[in-house]
Amino acid sequence: MANKVISVSATRVFVARLASCGVFDPLGDRVGKVIDVLMAYRKNLPPRATGFVIEISGRRRVFLPVARVTAIAPGQLMTNGFIDLRRFSQRGQEVRAIAEILGRKVTLLDGSGDATIEDFAIEKNKRGDWELSELFVRRPKNTALPFAKGPTEFVMWQDVQENKQNPAEQDAQQLLSTVADLRPADLATAVLELPEDRMIALAEELDDERLADLLEELPEEEQLEIMNELEDERAAEVLDLMDPDDAADLMQNLSKERTETLLDLMDQEEADDIRQLLKYEPYTAGGMMTPEPIICAADTTVAEAMALIRRKEVEPVLAAQVFVTLPPYETPTGKYLGVVHFQKLLRYPPHERLASLLDSDQEPIQVDTSISQIHRDLATYDLVALPVVDAERHMLGVVTVDDVLDHLLPDDWRSED
Repeated sequence: MANKVISVSATRVFVARLASCGVFDPLGDRVGKVIDVLMAYRKNLPPRATGFVIEISGRRRVFLPVARVTAIAPGQLMTNGFIDLRRFSQRGQEVRAIAEILGRKVTLLDGSGDATIEDFAIEKNKRGDWELSELFVRRPKNTALPFAKGPTEFVMWQDVQENKQNPAEQDAQQLLSTVADLRPADLATAVLELPEDRMIALAEELDDERLADLLEELPEEEQLEIMNELEDERAAEVLDLMDPDDAADLMQNLSKERTETLLDLMDQEEADDIRQLLKYEPYTAGGMMTPEPIICAADTTVAEAMALIRRKEVEPVLAAQVFVTLPPYETPTGKYLGVVHFQKLLRYPPHERLASLLDSDQEPIQVDTSISQIHRDLATYDLVALPVVDAERHMLGVVTVDDVLDHLLPDDWRSED
Protein backbone atom coordinates (compact mmCIF):
# COMPACT_ATOMS: atom_id res chain seq x y z
CA MET A 1 0.00 0.00 0.00
CA ALA A 2 1.35 3.43 -0.86
CA ASN A 3 2.34 5.78 1.96
CA LYS A 4 0.17 8.81 2.54
CA VAL A 5 2.15 11.90 1.64
CA ILE A 6 1.61 15.63 1.84
CA SER A 7 1.30 17.35 -1.53
CA VAL A 8 1.93 20.90 -0.27
CA SER A 9 5.43 21.98 -1.25
CA ALA A 10 7.52 24.37 0.80
CA THR A 11 9.61 27.09 -0.81
CA ARG A 12 11.85 27.51 2.25
CA VAL A 13 13.21 24.75 4.48
CA PHE A 14 15.92 24.37 7.13
CA VAL A 15 18.47 21.72 6.24
CA ALA A 16 18.86 20.17 9.71
CA ARG A 17 15.16 19.26 9.62
CA LEU A 18 15.71 17.30 6.42
CA ALA A 19 18.00 14.77 8.09
CA SER A 20 16.40 11.28 7.95
CA CYS A 21 13.18 12.56 6.32
CA GLY A 22 11.53 10.20 3.85
CA VAL A 23 12.02 10.28 0.07
CA PHE A 24 8.93 9.29 -1.95
CA ASP A 25 8.21 8.50 -5.59
CA PRO A 26 5.22 9.97 -7.50
CA LEU A 27 2.97 7.11 -6.31
CA GLY A 28 3.67 7.89 -2.68
CA ASP A 29 5.92 4.88 -2.06
CA ARG A 30 8.89 5.50 0.20
CA VAL A 31 12.15 4.86 -1.65
CA GLY A 32 14.69 6.06 0.90
CA LYS A 33 15.66 8.75 3.38
CA VAL A 34 17.74 11.92 3.31
CA ILE A 35 21.26 11.75 4.72
CA ASP A 36 22.59 15.18 3.77
CA VAL A 37 22.18 18.18 1.49
CA LEU A 38 24.93 19.06 -0.99
CA MET A 39 25.79 22.74 -1.41
CA ALA A 40 27.92 24.40 -4.09
CA TYR A 41 29.74 27.64 -3.25
CA ARG A 42 29.59 30.46 -5.82
CA LYS A 43 31.60 33.67 -6.10
CA ASN A 44 29.69 36.66 -4.68
CA LEU A 45 26.49 34.58 -4.46
CA PRO A 46 24.99 32.45 -1.67
CA PRO A 47 25.76 28.70 -1.84
CA ARG A 48 23.26 26.77 -3.95
CA ALA A 49 21.79 23.33 -3.15
CA THR A 50 22.74 20.91 -5.91
CA GLY A 51 21.01 17.84 -4.54
CA PHE A 52 20.66 15.36 -1.73
CA VAL A 53 22.58 12.35 -0.48
CA ILE A 54 19.90 9.72 0.09
CA GLU A 55 20.00 6.18 1.39
CA ILE A 56 17.94 3.63 -0.52
CA SER A 57 17.40 -0.11 -0.03
CA GLY A 58 20.49 -2.11 0.83
CA ARG A 59 22.08 0.88 2.59
CA ARG A 60 23.22 2.24 -0.77
CA ARG A 61 24.06 5.97 -0.79
CA VAL A 62 23.12 7.72 -4.03
CA PHE A 63 22.91 11.28 -5.28
CA LEU A 64 19.50 12.81 -5.95
CA PRO A 65 19.83 16.01 -8.02
CA VAL A 66 17.67 18.85 -6.84
CA ALA A 67 16.12 19.00 -10.33
CA ARG A 68 14.52 15.60 -9.67
CA VAL A 69 12.83 16.82 -6.49
CA THR A 70 9.28 17.87 -7.25
CA ALA A 71 8.26 18.97 -3.77
CA ILE A 72 9.66 19.42 -0.29
CA ALA A 73 7.22 19.16 2.62
CA PRO A 74 7.63 18.65 6.38
CA GLY A 75 9.36 15.30 6.85
CA GLN A 76 9.40 14.28 3.18
CA LEU A 77 10.86 14.81 -0.27
CA MET A 78 8.88 14.01 -3.39
CA THR A 79 10.78 12.94 -6.51
CA ASN A 80 9.89 12.48 -10.17
CA GLY A 81 10.75 8.81 -9.76
CA PHE A 82 14.10 8.83 -11.57
CA ILE A 83 16.94 7.88 -9.20
CA ASP A 84 20.49 7.11 -10.36
CA LEU A 85 21.55 3.96 -8.51
CA ARG A 86 25.26 4.62 -8.84
CA ARG A 87 27.01 4.98 -5.51
CA PHE A 88 27.37 8.58 -4.32
CA SER A 89 30.79 10.17 -4.68
CA GLN A 90 31.36 13.70 -3.42
CA ARG A 91 32.93 16.13 -5.88
CA GLY A 92 35.54 18.67 -4.87
CA GLN A 93 33.37 21.77 -5.28
CA GLU A 94 30.48 20.33 -3.24
CA VAL A 95 30.10 20.67 0.51
CA ARG A 96 27.84 18.56 2.73
CA ALA A 97 25.56 20.84 4.72
CA ILE A 98 25.01 18.72 7.81
CA ALA A 99 28.42 17.06 8.00
CA GLU A 100 30.53 20.08 7.08
CA ILE A 101 28.73 23.43 7.28
CA LEU A 102 26.74 23.13 10.50
CA GLY A 103 29.06 23.99 13.36
CA ARG A 104 31.19 26.42 11.36
CA LYS A 105 31.97 29.86 12.75
CA VAL A 106 30.91 33.07 11.03
CA THR A 107 31.84 36.68 11.67
CA LEU A 108 28.96 39.15 11.61
CA LEU A 109 29.78 42.05 9.31
CA ASP A 110 28.07 44.58 11.59
CA GLY A 111 31.04 44.25 13.92
CA SER A 112 29.12 42.57 16.73
CA GLY A 113 31.39 39.52 16.83
CA ASP A 114 31.35 35.83 15.92
CA ALA A 115 28.66 33.17 15.98
CA THR A 116 28.25 29.48 15.15
CA ILE A 117 25.96 28.08 12.45
CA GLU A 118 23.34 25.80 14.02
CA ASP A 119 21.08 25.57 10.99
CA PHE A 120 20.34 27.39 7.76
CA ALA A 121 17.46 27.80 5.36
CA ILE A 122 17.50 27.05 1.67
CA GLU A 123 14.93 28.98 -0.34
CA LYS A 124 13.62 28.56 -3.86
CA ASN A 125 14.31 31.64 -5.92
CA LYS A 126 12.59 32.90 -9.07
CA ARG A 127 14.86 30.80 -11.29
CA GLY A 128 13.87 27.65 -9.40
CA ASP A 129 17.25 27.27 -7.65
CA TRP A 130 17.40 26.38 -3.97
CA GLU A 131 19.96 28.70 -2.39
CA LEU A 132 21.07 29.53 1.13
CA SER A 133 19.07 32.48 2.38
CA GLU A 134 19.13 32.75 6.15
CA LEU A 135 21.34 31.39 8.91
CA PHE A 136 20.26 30.36 12.40
CA VAL A 137 23.32 31.12 14.55
CA ARG A 138 24.30 31.00 18.19
CA ARG A 139 26.42 33.67 19.87
CA PRO A 140 29.07 32.79 22.48
CA LYS A 141 27.60 32.43 25.95
CA ASN A 142 27.88 35.47 28.19
CA THR A 143 27.75 33.66 31.53
CA ALA A 144 30.06 31.37 33.45
CA LEU A 145 27.30 28.86 34.19
CA PRO A 146 28.53 25.44 32.88
CA PHE A 147 25.32 24.37 31.09
CA ALA A 148 24.26 27.77 29.78
CA LYS A 149 24.16 28.49 26.06
CA GLY A 150 24.62 31.69 24.16
CA PRO A 151 21.72 33.59 22.57
CA THR A 152 20.49 32.66 19.08
CA GLU A 153 19.37 34.80 16.18
CA PHE A 154 18.62 34.72 12.46
CA VAL A 155 20.97 36.51 10.07
CA MET A 156 21.05 36.79 6.30
CA TRP A 157 23.88 35.16 4.36
CA GLN A 158 25.13 38.47 2.96
CA ASP A 159 25.51 39.83 6.51
CA VAL A 160 28.19 37.33 7.60
CA GLN A 161 31.64 36.19 6.60
CA GLU A 162 32.18 32.46 6.92
CA ASN A 163 35.23 31.20 8.78
CA LYS A 164 36.24 27.94 7.12
CA GLN A 165 38.61 26.78 9.84
CA ASN A 166 39.61 23.21 10.48
CA PRO A 167 36.42 21.26 11.37
CA ALA A 168 38.24 19.85 14.42
CA GLU A 169 38.16 23.36 15.87
CA GLN A 170 34.44 23.80 15.31
CA ASP A 171 31.96 23.61 18.15
CA ALA A 172 30.78 19.98 18.29
CA GLN A 173 27.83 21.03 20.46
CA GLN A 174 26.26 22.62 17.38
CA LEU A 175 26.58 19.40 15.39
CA LEU A 176 25.18 17.52 18.38
CA SER A 177 22.01 19.61 18.27
CA THR A 178 21.54 18.58 14.63
CA VAL A 179 21.63 14.84 15.33
CA ALA A 180 20.01 14.94 18.77
CA ASP A 181 16.74 13.31 17.65
CA LEU A 182 18.24 10.50 15.55
CA ARG A 183 17.87 6.90 16.66
CA PRO A 184 21.17 5.16 17.55
CA ALA A 185 21.33 3.27 14.25
CA ASP A 186 20.70 6.45 12.23
CA LEU A 187 23.16 8.37 14.41
CA ALA A 188 25.82 5.74 13.67
CA THR A 189 25.15 6.10 9.96
CA ALA A 190 25.52 9.89 10.21
CA VAL A 191 28.69 9.61 12.30
CA LEU A 192 30.34 7.34 9.74
CA GLU A 193 30.00 10.14 7.19
CA LEU A 194 31.99 12.59 9.34
CA PRO A 195 35.73 13.19 9.15
CA GLU A 196 37.54 11.42 12.00
CA ASP A 197 38.23 14.59 13.97
CA ARG A 198 34.57 15.65 13.88
CA MET A 199 33.46 12.13 14.80
CA ILE A 200 35.69 12.21 17.89
CA ALA A 201 34.53 15.71 18.83
CA LEU A 202 30.88 14.70 18.52
CA ALA A 203 31.43 11.53 20.58
CA GLU A 204 33.01 13.57 23.35
CA GLU A 205 29.93 15.83 23.51
CA LEU A 206 27.41 12.97 23.77
CA ASP A 207 26.22 11.99 27.23
CA ASP A 208 27.34 8.56 28.47
CA GLU A 209 24.09 6.75 27.68
CA ARG A 210 23.87 8.16 24.15
CA LEU A 211 27.52 7.34 23.51
CA ALA A 212 26.99 3.77 24.74
CA ASP A 213 24.08 3.38 22.30
CA LEU A 214 26.23 4.79 19.49
CA LEU A 215 29.18 2.48 20.18
CA GLU A 216 26.89 -0.55 20.03
CA GLU A 217 25.99 0.41 16.45
CA LEU A 218 29.44 1.34 15.12
CA PRO A 219 31.95 -0.94 13.36
CA GLU A 220 35.03 -2.07 15.31
CA GLU A 221 37.42 0.44 13.76
CA GLU A 222 35.30 3.46 14.71
CA GLN A 223 34.60 2.01 18.16
CA LEU A 224 38.32 1.80 18.84
CA GLU A 225 39.01 5.31 17.49
CA ILE A 226 36.50 6.72 19.97
CA MET A 227 37.51 4.51 22.90
CA ASN A 228 41.17 5.41 22.46
CA GLU A 229 40.27 9.08 22.90
CA LEU A 230 38.27 8.59 26.11
CA GLU A 231 39.75 8.87 29.58
CA ASP A 232 39.64 5.56 31.44
CA GLU A 233 37.03 6.74 33.93
CA ARG A 234 34.59 7.83 31.24
CA ALA A 235 35.28 4.79 29.09
CA ALA A 236 34.39 2.57 32.07
CA GLU A 237 31.14 4.50 32.67
CA VAL A 238 30.14 4.07 29.02
CA LEU A 239 30.97 0.36 29.01
CA ASP A 240 28.80 -0.05 32.12
CA LEU A 241 25.85 1.24 30.09
CA MET A 242 26.41 -1.02 27.08
CA ASP A 243 24.93 -4.49 26.73
CA PRO A 244 27.50 -6.91 28.17
CA ASP A 245 27.92 -8.83 24.92
CA ASP A 246 28.53 -5.62 22.95
CA ALA A 247 30.95 -4.34 25.58
CA ALA A 248 32.81 -7.67 25.52
CA ASP A 249 33.05 -7.58 21.72
CA LEU A 250 34.55 -4.10 21.91
CA MET A 251 37.01 -5.02 24.66
CA GLN A 252 38.23 -8.01 22.68
CA ASN A 253 40.03 -5.45 20.54
CA LEU A 254 41.63 -3.47 23.37
CA SER A 255 45.00 -4.29 24.90
CA LYS A 256 44.91 -6.66 27.87
CA GLU A 257 46.32 -3.93 30.08
CA ARG A 258 43.60 -1.41 29.25
CA THR A 259 40.90 -4.06 29.41
CA GLU A 260 41.88 -4.91 32.98
CA THR A 261 42.09 -1.24 33.92
CA LEU A 262 38.58 -0.60 32.60
CA LEU A 263 37.13 -3.72 34.21
CA ASP A 264 38.53 -2.62 37.58
CA LEU A 265 36.83 0.77 37.18
CA MET A 266 33.45 -0.67 36.14
CA ASP A 267 30.53 -1.74 38.28
CA GLN A 268 31.52 -5.12 39.71
CA GLU A 269 28.43 -6.96 38.50
CA GLU A 270 28.78 -5.62 34.95
CA ALA A 271 32.51 -6.37 34.97
CA ASP A 272 31.89 -9.94 36.11
CA ASP A 273 29.48 -10.50 33.20
CA ILE A 274 32.05 -9.19 30.73
CA ARG A 275 34.89 -11.22 32.22
CA GLN A 276 32.75 -14.33 31.78
CA LEU A 277 32.05 -13.49 28.14
CA LEU A 278 35.72 -12.79 27.42
CA LYS A 279 36.55 -16.40 28.31
CA TYR A 280 34.83 -17.69 25.18
CA GLU A 281 35.84 -17.57 21.54
CA PRO A 282 34.23 -14.59 19.71
CA TYR A 283 32.30 -16.60 17.10
CA THR A 284 30.75 -19.11 19.46
CA ALA A 285 27.54 -19.06 21.48
CA GLY A 286 29.52 -18.18 24.61
CA GLY A 287 31.24 -15.25 22.92
CA MET A 288 28.03 -13.82 21.44
CA MET A 289 25.47 -14.51 24.15
CA THR A 290 23.63 -11.94 26.23
CA PRO A 291 23.86 -12.93 29.92
CA GLU A 292 20.70 -11.07 30.97
CA PRO A 293 17.61 -12.88 29.60
CA ILE A 294 14.31 -13.00 31.49
CA ILE A 295 14.51 -16.04 33.78
CA CYS A 296 11.67 -17.33 35.96
CA ALA A 297 10.83 -20.17 38.32
CA ALA A 298 8.42 -22.91 37.25
CA ASP A 299 5.75 -21.63 39.68
CA THR A 300 5.88 -18.07 38.35
CA THR A 301 2.44 -16.93 37.16
CA VAL A 302 1.64 -15.54 33.73
CA ALA A 303 0.89 -12.17 35.36
CA GLU A 304 4.32 -12.10 37.04
CA ALA A 305 6.09 -13.05 33.82
CA MET A 306 4.22 -10.36 31.87
CA ALA A 307 5.27 -7.78 34.45
CA LEU A 308 8.91 -8.68 33.84
CA ILE A 309 8.48 -8.37 30.07
CA ARG A 310 6.84 -4.94 30.39
CA ARG A 311 9.87 -3.35 32.04
CA LYS A 312 11.15 -0.41 30.00
CA GLU A 313 14.76 -1.52 30.11
CA VAL A 314 14.03 -4.93 28.55
CA GLU A 315 14.96 -4.99 24.86
CA PRO A 316 12.21 -6.18 22.48
CA VAL A 317 14.18 -9.23 21.36
CA LEU A 318 14.59 -10.34 25.00
CA ALA A 319 10.93 -9.65 25.80
CA ALA A 320 9.79 -12.23 23.24
CA GLN A 321 10.19 -15.12 25.66
CA VAL A 322 10.86 -16.06 29.29
CA PHE A 323 13.14 -18.94 30.23
CA VAL A 324 12.40 -21.31 33.09
CA THR A 325 15.10 -22.90 35.24
CA LEU A 326 15.69 -24.35 38.65
CA PRO A 327 17.17 -21.96 41.24
CA PRO A 328 19.24 -19.79 41.19
CA TYR A 329 17.50 -17.55 38.66
CA GLU A 330 20.44 -15.38 37.60
CA THR A 331 23.06 -16.63 35.15
CA PRO A 332 24.64 -19.08 35.65
CA THR A 333 21.29 -20.50 36.73
CA GLY A 334 20.14 -23.88 37.91
CA LYS A 335 19.20 -26.56 35.41
CA TYR A 336 17.43 -25.31 32.28
CA LEU A 337 13.81 -26.52 32.05
CA GLY A 338 12.31 -24.79 29.01
CA VAL A 339 10.95 -21.61 27.49
CA VAL A 340 7.56 -19.87 27.29
CA HIS A 341 7.02 -17.56 24.32
CA PHE A 342 5.27 -14.23 24.67
CA GLN A 343 2.38 -15.19 22.40
CA LYS A 344 1.62 -18.20 24.60
CA LEU A 345 1.55 -15.98 27.68
CA LEU A 346 -1.16 -13.91 26.00
CA ARG A 347 -3.41 -16.95 25.55
CA TYR A 348 -3.59 -18.01 29.21
CA PRO A 349 -5.16 -16.46 32.33
CA PRO A 350 -2.99 -14.38 34.70
CA HIS A 351 -2.98 -17.05 37.46
CA GLU A 352 -1.65 -19.85 35.20
CA ARG A 353 1.78 -21.22 36.24
CA LEU A 354 4.63 -21.31 33.71
CA ALA A 355 5.30 -24.98 34.51
CA SER A 356 2.16 -25.93 32.57
CA LEU A 357 3.11 -23.82 29.54
CA LEU A 358 6.70 -24.92 29.00
CA ASP A 359 8.07 -25.58 25.54
CA SER A 360 10.73 -28.17 26.28
CA ASP A 361 11.12 -29.47 22.72
CA GLN A 362 13.62 -26.80 21.68
CA GLU A 363 17.03 -27.97 22.84
CA PRO A 364 19.42 -25.35 24.24
CA ILE A 365 22.85 -24.92 22.65
CA GLN A 366 26.28 -25.38 24.21
CA VAL A 367 28.71 -22.52 24.79
CA ASP A 368 31.06 -23.76 22.07
CA THR A 369 28.36 -23.94 19.35
CA SER A 370 29.60 -22.16 16.22
CA ILE A 371 27.92 -19.14 14.68
CA SER A 372 27.07 -21.11 11.53
CA GLN A 373 25.13 -23.68 13.55
CA ILE A 374 23.39 -20.94 15.55
CA HIS A 375 22.35 -19.27 12.32
CA ARG A 376 20.87 -22.51 11.00
CA ASP A 377 18.98 -23.22 14.25
CA LEU A 378 17.44 -19.74 14.37
CA ALA A 379 16.38 -19.96 10.72
CA THR A 380 15.16 -23.58 10.89
CA TYR A 381 12.91 -23.08 13.91
CA ASP A 382 11.93 -19.42 13.28
CA LEU A 383 13.32 -18.28 16.62
CA VAL A 384 14.55 -14.92 17.87
CA ALA A 385 16.72 -16.35 20.66
CA LEU A 386 18.44 -19.58 21.70
CA PRO A 387 19.27 -20.48 25.31
CA VAL A 388 22.93 -21.26 26.01
CA VAL A 389 23.87 -23.86 28.64
CA ASP A 390 26.99 -25.50 30.01
CA ALA A 391 27.67 -29.24 30.20
CA GLU A 392 25.40 -29.55 33.27
CA ARG A 393 22.57 -27.66 31.51
CA HIS A 394 22.98 -24.58 33.70
CA MET A 395 21.70 -21.64 31.68
CA LEU A 396 24.42 -19.06 30.95
CA GLY A 397 22.64 -16.67 28.60
CA VAL A 398 20.89 -16.40 25.23
CA VAL A 399 22.06 -15.73 21.69
CA THR A 400 19.59 -13.43 19.94
CA VAL A 401 19.00 -12.98 16.23
CA ASP A 402 20.46 -9.46 16.31
CA ASP A 403 23.67 -10.84 17.88
CA VAL A 404 24.01 -13.21 14.93
CA LEU A 405 23.31 -10.50 12.36
CA ASP A 406 25.94 -8.24 13.92
CA HIS A 407 28.55 -10.95 13.35
CA LEU A 408 27.39 -12.14 9.93
CA LEU A 409 27.31 -8.71 8.30
CA PRO A 410 30.63 -7.18 7.20
CA ASP A 411 32.06 -4.38 9.33
CA ASP A 412 31.37 -1.82 6.61
CA TRP A 413 27.81 -2.91 5.84
CA ARG A 414 26.49 0.61 6.47
CA SER A 415 28.45 1.97 3.53
CA GLU A 416 28.28 -0.97 1.12
CA ASP A 417 26.52 -0.89 -2.24
